[in-house]
Amino acid sequence: MTPAKSVLSIAPASAVIRAADLERAKHFYGETLGLRLRDIPGRQGEVQVLAGDGTLVCIYERPTTAAPVNTTLCFEVPDVAAAVAALRIRGVVFQEYDMPETGLVTQEGVAHMGEETRAWFQDSEGNILVLRQRR
Repeated sequence: MTPAKSVLSIAPASAVIRAADLERAKHFYGETLGLRLRDIPGRQGEVQVLAGDGTLVCIYERPTTAAPVNTTLCFEVPDVAAAVAALRIRGVVFQEYDMPETGLVTQEGVAHMGEETRAWFQDSEGNILVLRQRR
């Protein structure tokens, strides 16, 4: 049985990420990752990051909240290897994982997992981000 469509099935969605230091996060997302930033009128301590295809990421300052230990944001890219190379030039360091029991093993920061290629890195606030390419 197919579930009935929800209003959420056609609603745009956005991510929300915490930052211990908003200015540092703005520099990372704007300068290091090369994304556009937009202040939110009337809202102090928050900024919107504009990514591809109308994606919005809201970053809010919360110095007392620790970064989550799971992936918080995924970028769908056409070529992970090219994206990794371009971001390394900008100073991004990619994570290395060796968890063969889960199928997650990286080489030079890149994992080939079934029909996907992925590469994880942390932002300036310790949030885990991933690049993903579907084959």
